[in-house]
Amino acid sequence: MRNPTFRHRERRGEDKTFVVKKETTLLAFVMEKLPKQSERNCRRIIANHQVAVGGAPISLFSAELYPEDEVTIAWEPIRKKKRRDLPIIYEDDHLLAIDKPSGLLSVASDKEKKATAYRMMSDYVSMKDRSKRLFVVHRLDEDTSGVLLFAKDRATQEKLQKHWNDVVTKRGYYAIVEGEMEKKEDTLRNYLFEDKTNLMRVAHGKSGKLAVTSYKVIAEKGGYSLLDVDIKTGRKNQIRVQLGHIGHYIVGDDKYGEPANPLKRLGLHAYELMIVSPIDGRSIELKSPMPTAFKSMFFKARKKEESHVSDRREEK
Repeated sequence: MRNPTFRHRERRGEDKTFVVKKETTLLAFVMEKLPKQSERNCRRIIANHQVAVGGAPISLFSAELYPEDEVTIAWEPIRKKKRRDLPIIYEDDHLLAIDKPSGLLSVASDKEKKATAYRMMSDYVSMKDRSKRLFVVHRLDEDTSGVLLFAKDRATQEKLQKHWNDVVTKRGYYAIVEGEMEKKEDTLRNYLFEDKTNLMRVAHGKSGKLAVTSYKVIAEKGGYSLLDVDIKTGRKNQIRVQLGHIGHYIVGDDKYGEPANPLKRLGLHAYELMIVSPIDGRSIELKSPMPTAFKSMFFKARKKEESHVSDRREEK
């Protein structure tokens, strides 16, 4: 159901997006940003699903907002997004981890606010309990697939983000690069900085921030290498930049080079994230299997007939 009061009294234009500066509630924030509207009309706007936080619609008047939250007030009701192709790897009262596919944004951008992993999983959480919100812990690039972790409350998010280097014990990736590596196993140490075009670059000397990336070759075939990568630091695009710097660009990465694109996607997959729970100190291992497309480039699939024969031999 539409809200003609809001549409008629406010001059129609584009949806409005605001950044929260201090802790408040959803209703109080909407009333502040729409001073021409009565409290009753602001409640109607929220109830009519015309308000979203981080791109996800919220209809709870008392929902808490925090600094840096982005609130959008829309001219039309914002429909919820069903979760598709987003397997849940792990879930408890405080954490939620999914297997994000390549081609899906982790969070909203200036150009896309609806089709994001955060949006879909926020709707999933709120459908189970409308008083709950989802909080961003870290991000994966749009074309990178694999383990993506969210927090279910603000306190857990803050603990994870403030102590990320202590909480995370491993971040493993599979990467497919052009060429065969001269060193089959190595650790790359570079200082990175962000240039005026928002691209990360390797600095000369020690200006910038240190990035440490270790890799080991798993397989080589047809002029490509499959790597097991472990990052020790969390710098933006560090795997792509550091591997490209030594002449081995990740396939499909037209952002930092012009490599071939045999996969029709970026050859980077976050297969493992190990953390120490900020709630009870448990070690939690989050894993995503190697994409089929990655396997098919380097390994021959076992024939079903051979598999059945092997199974029968084992039974005997």
